[in-house]
Amino acid sequence: MPGALDRWGVSVRYWNDRRPEKPRQTCQGVSEGMTNRLKKPDIMIVGTGAAGLFCALHTPKETSVLMVTKEQAEESDSFLAQGGISTLKSAEDYESYFEDTMKAGHYENDAKAVEIMIRDSPEIIEDLIRFGVEFEQDGEGVCYTREGGHSENRILYHKDVTGREITSKLLARVRERENVTILEHTALLDLVCAGDPVQCMGGVLRGPDGALQALPAKTVVLATGGIGGLFASSTNFPHITGDGLAIALKHGIALQNIHYIQIHPTVLYSKKPGRRFLISESVRGEGAVLLNPDGERFVDELLPRDVVTQAIRKEMETFHTDHVELSVAHLGVETIRSRFPNIYQKCMEEGYDITKGPVPVAPAQHYFMGGIQVDLQSKSSMDRLYVVGEASCNGVHGSNRLASNSLLESLVFAKRAAVQIGKDLRQESKQPFPLVDLQAYGDIPALHREYRRVVLEEIKRKDRDFYDKWCNHET
Repeated sequence: MPGALDRWGVSVRYWNDRRPEKPRQTCQGVSEGMTNRLKKPDIMIVGTGAAGLFCALHTPKETSVLMVTKEQAEESDSFLAQGGISTLKSAEDYESYFEDTMKAGHYENDAKAVEIMIRDSPEIIEDLIRFGVEFEQDGEGVCYTREGGHSENRILYHKDVTGREITSKLLARVRERENVTILEHTALLDLVCAGDPVQCMGGVLRGPDGALQALPAKTVVLATGGIGGLFASSTNFPHITGDGLAIALKHGIALQNIHYIQIHPTVLYSKKPGRRFLISESVRGEGAVLLNPDGERFVDELLPRDVVTQAIRKEMETFHTDHVELSVAHLGVETIRSRFPNIYQKCMEEGYDITKGPVPVAPAQHYFMGGIQVDLQSKSSMDRLYVVGEASCNGVHGSNRLASNSLLESLVFAKRAAVQIGKDLRQESKQPFPLVDLQAYGDIPALHREYRRVVLEEIKRKDRDFYDKWCNHET
């Protein structure tokens, strides 16, 4: 039987010096030696970021849910989000919020998806508060801040670690659910697809002990995140490398706008390898200014991210430098330490006291607006396969995401997915689970290299200019 990679022209071989003992395939494609051999779940969710967790929390409690993640459950980009989460403040704010989102996305957004996201936002915020999320408050209620592209203060936040606050509380609630099992250090290597028309039947998993298992599931939800791990300079965790996209390409699942990739204008400049530390847009929302090497302010810091990034690149080219400076000292020591404690501490660790002087910043890859094409219930072009969060593309963001819409969009459409999945599960698939050739996955490093290659090649095919500017130094 030809291996899964043979169709891409990659020879399949065993990495004999590092792989576990050769698995013995059974009739259900289960690897002998898999630690705690898994039972068929109703729903398999791949990824433990905000979208995957929120989806799990809204699935019917009588269903069995298995969540798997490549690393530890906390190591998702959702945990890294600093700024906040946008919300509709009042009925009067709708038109303004809608226009801000469309304008930031260069009017390439799906208007219906934008409408759903905005109108559902108050309900999502209520859900978060019910799950224990704490937003900043003053004596009159919750506080709102403003970021680039927003015409109003409509962003809820928790200091400068909003993503950590939201995602940690969601993870805690998921861990309390008796019907949900989380497996860490467990990677999805492939989807198992069969039937006519083709439907998703489950996935091929590699456990923490290296053993393989082809696991059936009634429904699969990809919440695999973005593609930052493909870039040399990114705010994302390095293990988030677009695996879901590569697997979708392999199976002919429709993708959309894979070349719509957002560069964040302000990350802490460093020559060290590894993930870049984000200097949140909320810092500029509170009044921080960007300065060129002559100490001159050169851009309106609250313009959309792509515009600010272009302005920074122009200054860097003009002055032949690899960074500009962000000044926040004029906000005062108390404001900086109370409003941005995490950013203050990180900059201190790198030798910069932002209460006394500017900090060097430069653009880096940050967010993925494209992804696996989904409808308004987050269903992909393949039956029984849903995609939520950054791995999906429902058209909300257009070609450029409005600040602090990412967490909101992920949660709105993850919840819609869960509701639709609950309806789908009422109809049992009659398609038998196929035999799976686990030997095709013997060389895991070769598989991951191929997945990286096909995603980058697809980006290059869609937008050579972007690829040459940002991807030609990928890791």
